[in-house]
Amino acid sequence: MSLSNGRSYLAIPGPSVMPERVLQAMHRASPNIYRGELIELTHSLIPDLRSVARTDGDVAMYIGNGHAAWEAAIANTLSRGDTVLVLATGRFCIGWGEMAAMMGVTLQTIDFGFESDIDMAQVADALAKDVDHKIKAVLCVQVDTSSSVKNDIKALRDTMTAAKHPALLMVDCMASLGCDRFEMDAWGVDLMVAGCQKGLMTPAGIGFVFFNDKAKAHRGNLVTAYWDWQPRINVSEYYRYFDGTAPTHHLYGLRVALDMINEEGVENVWNRHSVLAEAIWAAFAAWEAKGQMRLNISDPSKRGTSVTAVCTGPGDGLALQNWTEQQAGLTLGIGLGREQAADFYRIGHMGHVNAHMIMGMLGTVQAGLTALEIAHGAGALDAAARVIASGAGPVG
Repeated sequence: MSLSNGRSYLAIPGPSVMPERVLQAMHRASPNIYRGELIELTHSLIPDLRSVARTDGDVAMYIGNGHAAWEAAIANTLSRGDTVLVLATGRFCIGWGEMAAMMGVTLQTIDFGFESDIDMAQVADALAKDVDHKIKAVLCVQVDTSSSVKNDIKALRDTMTAAKHPALLMVDCMASLGCDRFEMDAWGVDLMVAGCQKGLMTPAGIGFVFFNDKAKAHRGNLVTAYWDWQPRINVSEYYRYFDGTAPTHHLYGLRVALDMINEEGVENVWNRHSVLAEAIWAAFAAWEAKGQMRLNISDPSKRGTSVTAVCTGPGDGLALQNWTEQQAGLTLGIGLGREQAADFYRIGHMGHVNAHMIMGMLGTVQAGLTALEIAHGAGALDAAARVIASGAGPVG
């Protein structure tokens, strides 16, 4: 017998749980793409996207996933033979660099592994050695979904400023936009990429590139007609937004998702993610008291609030994923980018999540640990409940 029948819970680190309001907004006939409500709706998205990213800069939208946004970022700013400094703290900045290399860009990579954030001293040393300023851009990820590490983006900009290095600072916020605090302009980020399917709570299909005037002026020779962001920000005709037919239903969903963020307030969105993440970490602190299970990132200040990566005993990560999905209707994320992937699992807690969802997820994980006889300490749910109780605001 399985207890999984009923509403399932997709607790992977993206795509995230989609709000009913978003899905209902998308459940409609296709609109006219030449005039009418869709045109005004699309115009209305731009200021709200800027608000979530905390920028006065431009945003170009592409029909595609995060990899599409990566390519657009590279294509619009770099030339063949340029060098980029790749700061790897998991799988995804490595992937961004690999894409740049396929486009003719030279890579200089500092790999900090899967359990550490960016070491600013190593970055400072690399920039100091680049006396001819061959490095044209520094690539990093704010929160890497494979490792769950969170990098200090402001400290990285400060390091570049101290080195008096003119490279662009380019940041991947796929897993963090609308979850972790991000201040694009205040932190000196020149270019940021994101997608709609995580903190922005819309089914996968739209990628975004946010950029300032410095990035816009950094024009290389890689850009092609489709990836060119100039027509997408200087819109003379509506079809220029997407260089063709718009992803109409995604736009209706995104409009509602941004409305929901505005209603809650982005500061409150960040705080909600922080409290719920701390509840998860409190549960794991109790479980870790017995057995081999541990969080991948030991320092709480260096963990993203949208995803938690967990190391288990040999093979226990995959076994737990199978049990929770097949027996309880809870889908956990796979161990990604690891040779011993079966020893890991990941929990996505981004976007449309609340306290009872997190407590239900933790209770299900504990049931799986118990059923599989995976050693774990006691008191996890009590610890998580105390965090939620103390983090919740007053009633009424």
